[in-house]
Amino acid sequence: MTYYIAPRFLHKLSVHITKNFLDLPGVRVPLILGIHGHKGEGKSFQCELVFDLMGVEPIHVSAGELESPDAGDPARMIRLRYREAADLIRTHGKMAVLMINDLDAGAGRVDGATQYTVNTQLINATLMNIADNPTNVQLPGSYDSEPLPRIPIIVTGNDFGTLYAPLVRDGRMDKFYWQPNREDKIGIVKGIFEPDGFSKADIDKLVDRFANQSVDFFGALRSQIYDEQILSFIQKVGFNRVGAQVINSKEKPTFQKPDFNLSHLIAQGDLMVAEQQQLEEMRLASKYNRAISESEMTKIEKSAPAPTISRKSENGSAKPQQVDRSETRQEINGNGNGKAVETNISQDVLSQVRGMLVQGYRIGLEHVDQRRFRTGSWASCATVQTQDEKEAIAALEACLSEHNNEYVRLFGIDPNAKRRVLETIIQRPEH
Repeated sequence: MTYYIAPRFLHKLSVHITKNFLDLPGVRVPLILGIHGHKGEGKSFQCELVFDLMGVEPIHVSAGELESPDAGDPARMIRLRYREAADLIRTHGKMAVLMINDLDAGAGRVDGATQYTVNTQLINATLMNIADNPTNVQLPGSYDSEPLPRIPIIVTGNDFGTLYAPLVRDGRMDKFYWQPNREDKIGIVKGIFEPDGFSKADIDKLVDRFANQSVDFFGALRSQIYDEQILSFIQKVGFNRVGAQVINSKEKPTFQKPDFNLSHLIAQGDLMVAEQQQLEEMRLASKYNRAISESEMTKIEKSAPAPTISRKSENGSAKPQQVDRSETRQEINGNGNGKAVETNISQDVLSQVRGMLVQGYRIGLEHVDQRRFRTGSWASCATVQTQDEKEAIAALEACLSEHNNEYVRLFGIDPNAKRRVLETIIQRPEH
């Protein structure tokens, strides 16, 4: 199977790797190349294709290895992998790179709810130190006087704005934003369906039909076409005998080529898109959390004593009187002179905000346009660090006004547990 390598991707990655192995007098070459963009667009896979084409040996680090219960372990591991890549050059004479996948997932700060650990600090400091001294990378507790070969570092991620700013500055990290255009997608999808004999016209129609989907959607679509045959195989051998057929049998099952006509693919693709939309729209956890918040708010209102206000009696003396809670609630929304403040925010949303503040949570807001909503690429709108209700409502009004034709999401931030709570979409664009 021949896979497609996007020319822009090939040029950027090959230049960065080659330039790091050249001795260019008076030229400061960034050691790190950061490839960032939307999820599922094939960043890591395109890197692997370029490595195979150039004969580069990658040493991998995943985001899951960038945290440990023992402080300092991930930073030591990065140094160890870097030196391992250097040994490949010295002993085998092959180009080698250090490849860190999803760096922002392991070392980034998405919002105020992201916990910043000692290991996160040390990872950033270690990468900065290696970028500044690429031939002098030592392991803790030992010292090697022999200089190491310079090893290019390739990192991938979705949002490098979440990383420590000095790490991504020019001179240390060269940035490359990867978003495949229509020609790139057609080339990639053609490689995916190459064994199935698809024509160029059918590939074009398939890509245009699902133009808003990422590259990995088409790989998943091809895989899903086999589901019908696999289900037929399961029903034929019996659900209780599947294990004996696929694990303990020497004769593995074979399958005929599925129906790969364009109309069948489009029908299956529409089902996958419907599942995506269902996932985005249901958000059951948000509904459950919202119900809990409203329940807590009701308990607080019932248990709190009725407020009192001073009213002047006929003889001029002040006399405290209890007032109805509906009157108090109206005054909370008032401007201090008894008149209601004009606002487009619904009482339902205001109740959610107050419920979060009462429970000690901070308020966070995010927005996304209709195209990026399908890929879940939310951008931060505001985070209210205080528990001041007026400030929270002002930030909410500003976000809704600035992004009036976009999705807006409200969530709470538990300052103690450093995590999100009570997440819900409060505005949807008009269709």
